Amino acid sequence: MYERLSDPILVKRAKDGDARALDALCERHAPRVERLAHHLLGDQEDARDAAQDALAKLCVKLTQFRGESSFSTWLHRLIVNACRDVAQRQLARRCEPLEEDRREARDGDPARAAEVSELRAELGACLAQIAPAQAKVVVLKDAFDFSFEEIAGAEGMPVGTVKCYAHRGRNGLRARLSA
Repeated sequence: MYERLSDPILVKRAKDGDARALDALCERHAPRVERLAHHLLGDQEDARDAAQDALAKLCVKLTQFRGESSFSTWLHRLIVNACRDVAQRQLARRCEPLEEDRREARDGDPARAAEVSELRAELGACLAQIAPAQAKVVVLKDAFDFSFEEIAGAEGMPVGTVKCYAHRGRNGLRARLSA
């Protein structure tokens, strides 16, 4: 039953002490939290730490959510803050890299992994060549499946501007990737 309830209803119930509603919120948003953390940090382990921190903060700070923005916008801010905290901790305890990494490839196909890595690098380079605001909107919309309204709320801009940035950003990427 909880899976079918909307976020606002789950938030209200969780704030009223319903532990199952809080569990449903965490379970529903955990994949998005991990994807965004991985995108922001680039390292899977750091992303898991940040995602765990963000979900823990969700549980602790939910009573502070006033509903002035959408729940996903508020959660987005928790994730960004958790990622910033993890990145700062990592900077504080830098360690020397291994001279030679002899671990086995996780996915078992090094050629495919190299191909995907090259594609990611090319996409990242193309994203860096378009306007930063457009790149951010494209990533939030297409990679993380945020709605235009959620992006507008998180970035503090009108929905029409977000749609325009998405359109221009995609066109810019298309032109660069096809060149």
